[in-house]
Amino acid sequence: MTAHEVPQTLMVEGFRTRQSYGFAGLSKTTTMVAAVALVAEGIVGTQAPVTLLFTLPATLVVLGLAAARRHGMSALAYYWAKLSWRRAARVEATSYRRLLLPHPYALDLPGVGASSTLIKAHDPTTGKSVGVVHDRATGRMTVTTLLAPGGSLMAPTGSVQSSLRTWSSVLDAMSTDDQIKGASVTIQITPGAGEALGDDVKARQDPHAPALAKQIVTELVRTTPHATASVAPWMSVTVDPSEAANPPTDLAEQVAEAIKVVDSLDLSGTGTDIERRATDIDLRRLVRSAYDPSVFNARDADFEDLSWAECGPQAADDGWEEYAHDGGVSVSWVLREMPRRPIPYSVLLPLLAPGRFQRRITLAYRVLDPYEGEAVLEREISNAHQRAEATAQVKGRAKWSQRADAQRAERAAARVASGSQVADWTLMVTVTARSTADLAAARQELERAVKATRGIRMRSAFGAQAAVFAAGLPLGYNPLVKD
Repeated sequence: MTAHEVPQTLMVEGFRTRQSYGFAGLSKTTTMVAAVALVAEGIVGTQAPVTLLFTLPATLVVLGLAAARRHGMSALAYYWAKLSWRRAARVEATSYRRLLLPHPYALDLPGVGASSTLIKAHDPTTGKSVGVVHDRATGRMTVTTLLAPGGSLMAPTGSVQSSLRTWSSVLDAMSTDDQIKGASVTIQITPGAGEALGDDVKARQDPHAPALAKQIVTELVRTTPHATASVAPWMSVTVDPSEAANPPTDLAEQVAEAIKVVDSLDLSGTGTDIERRATDIDLRRLVRSAYDPSVFNARDADFEDLSWAECGPQAADDGWEEYAHDGGVSVSWVLREMPRRPIPYSVLLPLLAPGRFQRRITLAYRVLDPYEGEAVLEREISNAHQRAEATAQVKGRAKWSQRADAQRAERAAARVASGSQVADWTLMVTVTARSTADLAAARQELERAVKATRGIRMRSAFGAQAAVFAAGLPLGYNPLVKD
């Protein structure tokens, strides 16, 4: 067995992109809009035929852009997003500068984190403090759990299978709890964390040790900062306390309800060890060190007096393909397409391997309830068969890719009928360079890591760099959770 081979029982599949049914590669909504526009142009053209010389070519150009693809999305959506970003950049709406203003919440975090605030709560079950992020706009609460870094590459096949089944049970619990709106799992790898280890070894070194032992330890201390990385995994769960049977009205009761819901999720047996619930100091450290990686290894005392707004950037510029902020420049990519073949459970390992630059890998989830999941798959099956039938009527037979897509939709429906759950999910990766000069190297490192996964296709988060950057932090923002 080679390094890239795993047992067939540890291969996973079932990934599929939602596709609506429309004409000539268009979505259902775009097809209906196009039909209405053409009918309207025809009615107007009967009275003023000259107008067709202008309206008909413009409509055809728009439909052509909507049908064409660019970076995995419609060319119309891509160019419209770029036009919107340029218009926002022209009025400096993509730039942020923190100012001291005599107004409540004037120093809040920028962008998608603007409505969030940090609450320090007390967990009576553990007797320790817990940091809860409250979204003042929606009322939702986000509780973050710090996980212990580990892995299952050396574990027996049976143990890995058991962990996968247990994680499936966790997703099942999310699907049947109306209060849980979404969750995300983030792993942050910060290189060069060996300085703290070197200081610890130096303080514990025995002055009477043999010279050879001292020499070896000194050499390890010298090379460790270039060979190690600090791994910080965490899981954030977004809860809506108002969905409870008896909705709490007081803020303290809402926080208690959110903590109780998160405590009901049992992660034991998933192959993940829970370290503890993240405190307010932990959340400040994670957010502040993302904007300024140089403070990641600072003492807890350095974060105790920071306000939630001070954890954000002093200044930031949201570019089309990069995000400049305190202490560095970041590049964020999002999932474009998963492989259509079975893939090993360790497919993300190249993304998790340490490199020269800080990297965050985030998996965001929204588990559909059983009825919604069944309805979605039935609709996907109908759309897949309709696309195949339409192609067969035009070309004499359906494409093999269309037949295979219909079969994948049917297999997914069969799994759901057997008790599996349907989950909307996405993958986001952010890499941070300390200076603009290192940006090209950071981007190249990310490209190589994505290619090493052998099948996962990702693209830059065009015009949404700041939002994707924030989605990987415990700010209470999950792009899959809709208002």
